[in-house]
Amino acid sequence: MSSTESPSVPAASVLPRVAPVRLGEGERLRSVCLPGVTLTVRSRPATREGLAPALYVHGLGGSSQNWSLLMAELDGVVDGEAVDLPGFGDSPPPDDGDYSVTGHARAVIRHLDAAGRGPVHLFGNSLGGAVATRVAAVRPDLVRTLTLVSPALPELRVQRSAVPTGLLGVPGVAALFTRLTQEWTAEQRVRGVMALCYGDPGRVSPEAFQQAVEELERRQRLPYFWDAMARSARGIVNAYTLGGQHGLWRQAERVLAPTLLVYGARDQLVGFRMARKAARAFRDSRLLTLPDAGHVAMMEYPDIVAGAFRDLLAHTGTDTGASAEAAAPRGDAGDTGNTGGGSAAVVDARS
Repeated sequence: MSSTESPSVPAASVLPRVAPVRLGEGERLRSVCLPGVTLTVRSRPATREGLAPALYVHGLGGSSQNWSLLMAELDGVVDGEAVDLPGFGDSPPPDDGDYSVTGHARAVIRHLDAAGRGPVHLFGNSLGGAVATRVAAVRPDLVRTLTLVSPALPELRVQRSAVPTGLLGVPGVAALFTRLTQEWTAEQRVRGVMALCYGDPGRVSPEAFQQAVEELERRQRLPYFWDAMARSARGIVNAYTLGGQHGLWRQAERVLAPTLLVYGARDQLVGFRMARKAARAFRDSRLLTLPDAGHVAMMEYPDIVAGAFRDLLAHTGTDTGASAEAAAPRGDAGDTGNTGGGSAAVVDARS
């Protein structure tokens, strides 16, 4: 069963009502109707006029909420929006049931074209990193800079801890997993996800943990929850097998935008060893390594990721619209400093 089959869930107009998604302080949501897809977009009011636009794209099983902390850190630097990919967060499934990397990239491109916000500073995590890479490769006119946090780019030797996630894409596995884990509470599921995604799950506050539980409970009431997960996981696996001009590594080589790569040494889903390969593939790249971070560095160390992004702006001269003070570099390329998250190293991958 391919990721482009007809959807097996109700149309968005007849989906059941569930509790509203959580909004952080200063955030707002809006719904954007596009050809074949409806997207929910999370944003923060710009602190002043003239800020360059940014768009954040989450990973598998995530939502726009994954970017709330980083968006707050970059207030006054960019005018940020975070999108819920089709079938995730508060966005309904796509009309054609296409959850492939290309399908998600198409939704992002349609949103940017309709909004007229491009070129944007484009951010992506995990699946969102693969999506952002494809967008930057095929539509360079839409991307000002590219920031990738643990991007899901093909690996020959996938980590054992990442295998169960990939298996979700096998037909029937998601339904089997649902039956086998039907007695699991939302708290148990969230603990499992955090143990997999965070370098140190103990850093998650009780309040943040409870909010994650409430969000999972909300999403599990949606009839397309596991369908979106399974088909998107299958989309990643399919993208890993593509070769030629459509291969993600070949597309990474075509990216023209200055690129910031962020990798956590404790990442259990994307191999830390891929950091150097990625730095060589993206022609104009800087690499931030975080020894204590896992798969979601923008949630674990948003201040450090924000600082590296500011450095990218200053280093590449793409600091249009941001204040000089906000974008001032915090150290030259190659500096290593004590960050509270271990020794975070930023290097210019071209050197």
